[in-house]
Amino acid sequence: MRVVGVIDIGKTNAKVAAVDLDRFEEIAVRKTANAVLTDGPYPHFDVERLWAFLLESLASLHAEHAFEAISITTHGATAVVLDASGNLALPVLDYEHAGPDSLAAEYDNVRPPFSETGSARLPMGLNVGAQLYWQQKTFPDDFARVASVLTYAQYWTYRLTGTLCNELTSLGCHTDLWTPRAGTFSSLVESQGWTPLFAPVLKASDIAGTLLPELCSATGIASGTPVYCGIHDSNASLLPHLLTRTSPFSVVSTGTWVVMLAVGAEAKMLDEHRDTLINVNALGDPVPSARFMGGRAFQLLLGEGARPVSPQTEEAVAGAGHMLLPSIPEGSGPFPAAKAIWTTDERELGPAERFVVVSFHLALMTATCLDLIGARGDIVVEGPFASNRTYLRMLAAATGRPVFADPHNITGTSLGAACLVKGSAVRTGVEPLAGEIAESLAAYAQAWQKATQDHVCKEKRP
Repeated sequence: MRVVGVIDIGKTNAKVAAVDLDRFEEIAVRKTANAVLTDGPYPHFDVERLWAFLLESLASLHAEHAFEAISITTHGATAVVLDASGNLALPVLDYEHAGPDSLAAEYDNVRPPFSETGSARLPMGLNVGAQLYWQQKTFPDDFARVASVLTYAQYWTYRLTGTLCNELTSLGCHTDLWTPRAGTFSSLVESQGWTPLFAPVLKASDIAGTLLPELCSATGIASGTPVYCGIHDSNASLLPHLLTRTSPFSVVSTGTWVVMLAVGAEAKMLDEHRDTLINVNALGDPVPSARFMGGRAFQLLLGEGARPVSPQTEEAVAGAGHMLLPSIPEGSGPFPAAKAIWTTDERELGPAERFVVVSFHLALMTATCLDLIGARGDIVVEGPFASNRTYLRMLAAATGRPVFADPHNITGTSLGAACLVKGSAVRTGVEPLAGEIAESLAAYAQAWQKATQDHVCKEKRP
């Protein structure tokens, strides 16, 4: 095989990419916003609009690049419930909807302990188990029609092939549904009577089926084209490095969420109250992980896109001690209960200075998370933050470890999904961060860590 079509659905944006497996790079991309609808019983993803975009994009890109396989990667924290006809029994819940919080106390009484699932208790619908529990209790008649529960990437696999399946990395990402060390469904699934509803579990690299004949006709893609099972996006970012790099190392997958995955980590007791957890990688192995909503924070504070900033500006900000302390947004990450504060009047900062302060903040949040999960060795940054040199320099200063990034490839998820296809020439293209790191950045990191600790302690006082 030479070219694979990759469907890549993130929380904020969705895209279809043509990936050349010999060159192992994206050669064409189509993108769209991932919209949330507010009609119906609760906010939900506009899956029919996405479906139309996917088919149109597959047809357009295939006409130029001749897809020989299709692979899929999506964000986590999402399950799809289907009726016996294969239609939605309920809309696909937007996991940022607070509805499941209304039953939080009730759900806490039935969810498995962290020691079983490695899944931290998260707000809103960020635990898939909480989603399903809330849907079952709040919409009992609709839930009674549920015949199949699918993880999100595998919903699109089903739309493409007609095959009902689930997948390890998607089940193993803070869902409360999976026991990573045992490789089985958690006690929650059995206690709630959901076991018969879950479709068979496949590996991400398994071929789920071939493209449906009617879709071959609609897109021009050849009959018999294989569709791979699919993979959770953070694990897609990890996979190329898992296949090419020697342990220990960690991957920082950046997007709406910044997700840290530590391969060969130092043994540490994870703190479920600080958004650390166990993910399951594409090989089926548990991986200590941590997360915070870094991409959302960047968007809220700065808008879109990294800005080139001189090292002199960075040193000036570091010397002046301008800081942003956690957390934006609240409710997740290593300091979930802390309210963000600026240590200086942010209105007095110019655009370049503000960019530096925010980038430093995000790097130091990342360093905090890496420390919490016992990360060791090289740090590889994937996604949009890979092109933010200010973020990379502070991350190197704060951790004292080598930092690698590929500034030319702004997302590793599509290439990671392409790794699932047999015969792909896996390469990462990451380069070590070049240049000296100013001593003032390390001093700033230490000062930020102390100021953050003082801030968090102050917030805890009555």
